[in-house]
Amino acid sequence: MSSTAQVIVLNGGSSSGKSGIARCLQALLPEAWLAIGVDTLIDVMPARLRLGSEGVGFAQDGEVTVGAEFRMLEDAWMTGVAAMVRAGARVIVDEVFLGGPESRQRWEKALGGLDVLWVGVRCDAAVAAGRELARGDRVAGMAEVQAELVHRGMTYDVEVDTAAAEAVECARTIARAVGESGGRLAGGSPG
Repeated sequence: MSSTAQVIVLNGGSSSGKSGIARCLQALLPEAWLAIGVDTLIDVMPARLRLGSEGVGFAQDGEVTVGAEFRMLEDAWMTGVAAMVRAGARVIVDEVFLGGPESRQRWEKALGGLDVLWVGVRCDAAVAAGRELARGDRVAGMAEVQAELVHRGMTYDVEVDTAAAEAVECARTIARAVGESGGRLAGGSPG
């Protein structure tokens, strides 16, 4: 099966299982795919932007805020991811659309003209909160806050539920969609 999609965007809350799905997709899809996530961006930012008002902030109740300098770097990063795809790489993007449709529109702008499969990764808030607790590397409450928030106003080519199916099953569903439909052109109409 040859893929027509060039980009797979996985949108789901913290601890919803996106990273596990991305790793399974890398193993299942016949072509080489890079897995890149918003956590990748945060990890390479200077420490002052991981804690300050101009960067990304994590409140004790799990709320996430982003400042202007973070947004500027995020826009540049999105443009860079799109450039990698235009240069021939296939990319799985692990994202958290905290701004709902506005977050997706920013990606659509960066990925304009590319064949994108938009995937909603759902997970029951209680299940995600349990995973968050077990991981121990997240702000408590973030998974529960984000579980439904990131899906408000969103439409997808494919939706999976990691509380009902293992990551590999979810990845198989997505892989079938990659081969069949190829997704949508970013910024365009359904493909």
